[in-house]
Amino acid sequence: MTRVARVYETRGPEDGLRVLVDRLWPRGVRKDDPRIDAWWRELAPSTELRTWFAHRADRYEEFSVRYEEELEAPALAEALERARAAARAGTLTLLTATREMAITHANVLARVIDEN
Repeated sequence: MTRVARVYETRGPEDGLRVLVDRLWPRGVRKDDPRIDAWWRELAPSTELRTWFAHRADRYEEFSVRYEEELEAPALAEALERARAAARAGTLTLLTATREMAITHANVLARVIDEN
C-alpha cells in the first residue's frame, strides 16, 4: 500500500517506510531527520517538468501525463521496482514538501507504484 504525506508531519504508526520523493531537500528539515527513512530523488519529476508545472492547478492534468511518461523511462525501472517492492512488503509513505497535496507529483507516483 502506498500513502502520500507532507514531510513535515509527525511519523505515525501506520506510515511504514517513509521516503522523500522530492528533487530538492525541503527547507528546515535536517538531513538526519528521523521522520525520513530514505530519499529517492530520482523518482521526482525532472527539473524542467517541475519548473513548467509550477504547482499550477490548471496544469496538473497535463503534468500528470508528462510525469507518467518520465516514469516510463528505462533509467527509472530499477528505482520504480524498488518502490513497488517496498509497497508490496508493507506500507510505503511517499513524502513531499508540497503544500497543495491535491496537486502533488507524489499522488501520481503513488498511483503508478500501486498499479503494477
